[in-house]
Formats: sequence, C-alpha cells, structure tokens
Amino acid sequence: MLRLYNTLTRQEETFEPLHGNTVRMYACGLTVYARGHIGNFRTFVCLDVLRRTLKYLCGHEIREVINYTDVDDKTIAGAQKAGVPLREYTTQWIDAFRSDADLLGIEQPEESPRATDELNMQAMRDMILALERHGHTYDRDGSIYFKIGTLPTYGRLARLDQQSLHAGASVDVDEYSKDDARDFVLWKASKPGEPAWDCGGFSGRPGWHIECSAMALRLLGEAPIDIHAGGIDLIFPHHENEIAQSEGATKKQFARFWVHVEHLFVENEKMSKSLGNVYTVPDIVAKGFRPSALRYLLLSSHYRKQLNFTWSGMEQAEESLRRVVDFLVRLEGVKGEGRSPDVEAAVARAREAFTAALQSDLNTAAGLAAIFDLVKSGNAAVDAGKMSAADASLVRSTIEDLDRVLGVVSLRRAEDERPPIPVDEIERMIEERKAAKQRRDFAEADRIRASLADRGVLLEDGPSGTRWKKK
Repeated sequence: MLRLYNTLTRQEETFEPLHGNTVRMYACGLTVYARGHIGNFRTFVCLDVLRRTLKYLCGHEIREVINYTDVDDKTIAGAQKAGVPLREYTTQWIDAFRSDADLLGIEQPEESPRATDELNMQAMRDMILALERHGHTYDRDGSIYFKIGTLPTYGRLARLDQQSLHAGASVDVDEYSKDDARDFVLWKASKPGEPAWDCGGFSGRPGWHIECSAMALRLLGEAPIDIHAGGIDLIFPHHENEIAQSEGATKKQFARFWVHVEHLFVENEKMSKSLGNVYTVPDIVAKGFRPSALRYLLLSSHYRKQLNFTWSGMEQAEESLRRVVDFLVRLEGVKGEGRSPDVEAAVARAREAFTAALQSDLNTAAGLAAIFDLVKSGNAAVDAGKMSAADASLVRSTIEDLDRVLGVVSLRRAEDERPPIPVDEIERMIEERKAAKQRRDFAEADRIRASLADRGVLLEDGPSGTRWKKK
C-alpha cells in the first residue's frame, strides 16, 4: 500500500482513492510569464513520479489536472511590456513548458486548462457567487474580497496562529507576505489597459487563488478531490487560500491529501536572477548535458528534502545513466542456456526493494539504489559466466518495468535513438571505418571516429561489433 506524507496532517498516511480506482489529482502549474526553470521542473518531475507510481505500481486510473495561470499581475505586466495581447504572450511560454516537459519525459496530464478559458472563467464566477451567498465576501472599490474571519478553519494547512490573523486588512495583489495573513482578493477591479471580464456586475479579472480552486472542482468533480500538489512555496498563501475558497463555497473538504515538493538550490544558493543561477532546460542542454541526466538528478533525493543542483552532480548523473544503459546493451550479448537461481533471487530482491521504496512516500533515491544493486549483481554474474540468455531477458525486463515509474532509463534510450546526425549516415561511416581498418588504414579509421565524436556521436568497439551512442 502506498503511504504519502500529507501536509495537512503532518504525517504519512495510507493512500487510496475515495471513489473506485480513479485518483483525482490537481497540481498547480506555471504562471506563464517566463520559461519554467529547473526549480519548477523539480516539482513537476517529482509529481510525474507520483503519477507513475499510482498508475504503474499501484494500478490506479489517473485523472490529473495541471493548470496554466495565464492571467495575473506578472502575465499582464509581461504582455504590456512586450506590446502583445495577453493570450499571445502567454501561449509562447505554454509552448515552451510543453516542449521542456516532453524533453524531461513528463507524462501529459489528462487536463491542462488555462485560467482564461471561458468555462474556467464561468466556474470562477460561480464560486465567487457561492462564497457571497455564504457570507464570506465583501466589496471594496470595485473588487471582491474573501474575509478570512468568516472561516474558523483558516490557516489549518499552513499552521497559522488564529490569534494573529489580521482579519479585515485586505490585500489586492496576487502574491503577498508569507508571514502575514490578510483578506485576499477574489475578483480585481479593472484597470486601464488591462484585460477584463464581468463577474456579477464587477468588471475586472480573477485573483490568482480563485483560479485553481475553480478549475480543480470543475474538472475533477465533487469535493473532496484525492490529491492536491505543488511546490512547498505554495503552502501559504496560495494553497491556504484555495482551501478557504473551495470549502467556503462547497461546505465540504477540498482535498484529502496535500503533497509538496521542497526547494531546489543551485550550488548551495537560492536561485536568483541577480546571481545568474536561474537555469532552464535549454540552458542545461547548452552545457552539454542531456535532459535524462537532469531528470535523474532531480530524482536523486527525496522530494521532501531540499536538493542542491551542481554541475558535478550532473556529471555524476550522466555517468550513472550511462552505466545502466551500457549494462542493458551488455545483456544483449549474453548467449548461455538455462536459468540461474542467483539471478532470479537478485531480481526478486530488486523488485521488493524498489516497491517498498516507492510505496514509502516516493523514496526515489532508494528506488534508484535498488536498480543499481541489480546492475551490480548482474554484471558480476556476466563476468562469472553465470548468466544465461533467459536470465538476461529477465533482468532487462525487470529494469524496464521498474523504470516505468522513474522514467530515466527509457528517456535516455529514447535520446539515444535521436542522434544529432541521421542514423543511416552514422551506419555508413561505421562501415567506411570498418573497411579502412581492414585495409590497415588506421589513420582514416581514427579520422572517421573523431569526425563522429565532433558531431556528438561516440563509437564503441566490442566483441559483437561497433555500436554508437550520443556523446
């Protein structure tokens, strides 16, 4: 049984979906005013493993929503500065996110709504009207606010001290101080030059917090949903305010489990534009690393622990992935007959350790260790001549099966299948190099190898011939 740490209760709990076998899960996506950085993607990669664990390890059906916040203070300011319509401005960053998510092997959610989609806008209006009916709102200067003093449970997720809440002091920005609770805006009065919609006679646009509440319940159905997730920085005020809105409108618990991913640091420092250490996926690729290595690094530590990104760590991730893939290639050359009880026992240990690790609050580090233990014992069996073709097939299928949850090996192999130059050209040059070696023109053979290396393709000679891989 899967056990997850629930931020709401501050303890690990056994997880099962509320209704049938389908998990209804919502994760806060990007505010699309810029390209997502690797700190954002730590959250999305870890939540992708949560999705895959529920799907492939636990056998659940998944209905996941990851939204795009395409209207807030930052997106409006960005569009105005660029001199383009809001929708056009945010679409470029949505496309960039989808491209980067594909490069990192993140499975597509079932729904990826934009806040400005008309059905979502209507859901926000409906929720605000419900909050008004239940006495949770007030109007001021053309804006509509949520009055936190009307909800006794406010602050439960963030563990706020009820006595210190500043009820009545309102804030009209989408983000505010994380150590000060205020009545927050649900619907912001329109300003000159800003896009505007109508909400019960109030012209303006939604506040940040109402967007996720409305989209989650519109797309996932009646509360409570099973899981709400995001980065740890969203606990307050965003997730706290989502709970207030949703529970104030429906009179029901909003989400049963809250899952939060810790911060990513870069070389032991917080990411900051002033420090020049805010890296994107293209930045990582431009440094000569592959997205699969970044995914590996982002999973190398438990999601509830702070992770330190370093370039040496990326090199280690590259080497670790290369070791697994090279082992899988080595298994293809194993030809012996029969079965080895030792190999079968190693496979059983790996499966048991991996399953226990992932079911224990998604311990990806221990899951990776289980795979590497199998690689180590497998290499030893091949070295000792104690592995048959059937054993090799069992080991290979086991690693591939476990990797359905982690998604690192399959991503590396997919990258290997997309070389920087056409495959037929690589194969032609391998044949030319082979012919050069046969006529003892080793200078030409070396030239061909170096030429391919310069273009990002490495050649490896072995007993079964020459194979290539991306540099």
